[in-house]
Amino acid sequence: MARWWLISVLVCSGAFGAEPDTLDAAIKRMYDFNFSASQEILTRYIEKHPQEPLPYAFRASAYLFYELDRMSILESEFFTDDKRIAEKKKKIEPDPLVRTKFLAAVKDTETRADAALKADPNDRQALFAMCIAQGVATDYMAFVEKRQIASISVAKRSNGYAQRLMKLDPKFYDAYLTAGISEYMIGSLPFFIRWFVKFENIDGDKKRGVERLELVAREGHYFRPFSKILLATIALREKRPRDAQRFLQELSRDYPENPLFRRELDKVSAKIGQAAN
Repeated sequence: MARWWLISVLVCSGAFGAEPDTLDAAIKRMYDFNFSASQEILTRYIEKHPQEPLPYAFRASAYLFYELDRMSILESEFFTDDKRIAEKKKKIEPDPLVRTKFLAAVKDTETRADAALKADPNDRQALFAMCIAQGVATDYMAFVEKRQIASISVAKRSNGYAQRLMKLDPKFYDAYLTAGISEYMIGSLPFFIRWFVKFENIDGDKKRGVERLELVAREGHYFRPFSKILLATIALREKRPRDAQRFLQELSRDYPENPLFRRELDKVSAKIGQAAN
């Protein structure tokens, strides 16, 4: 189940500017997998904007992705092999220092977002920050700590914030990623489990889930590349390697410094080549 809950903050294509000490610059470094540079930019940004919740959510995301990369969880084999997802015996243990910093960043996000929402329940950036914070908390529990069942309630909260944001602003396209993942994930569950897992405004329509991810891939800002990663993963699980290849080609083009995208593209291209022979 948890394979579809990998909700975190990613960046859009080269449209992000290169200006220093901006959130876009920090996220760009994150998706170059230059996590230290990303954190340095976020630290400087937070010094100037200590009450904004969004940079703390990005900080938590950077810690999460550092761990996912270090533990080789981001490789395609992990997301297409259910046994690896559920396996509790890990070769690489979570880093306790990173965990402490990650949880602190999530807490910092929640504290500031809660304050903003008390002042204005329709604060879009605060809702978005909470959506991200709950999403990365879900991913850490499900993938790093292997507590998939416990992560369900947190995933529901992330979807709840996304639903509120979509109602307030139907053109806040990044929010559709969380809803799309929830839709596809619920639709992938066996019926007897789906009966007990209820998410707000989610029917378990896998086609609708994919359509929402495709919308984010076209119109999203922070989540545009993440939607492409998820669409590539879905394509691989559904035996559509050429679709996966297309998304990985776009990611490799937009983020040439990221070695993971190139490796995954090479794997898919090699399989396509073998099938053609």
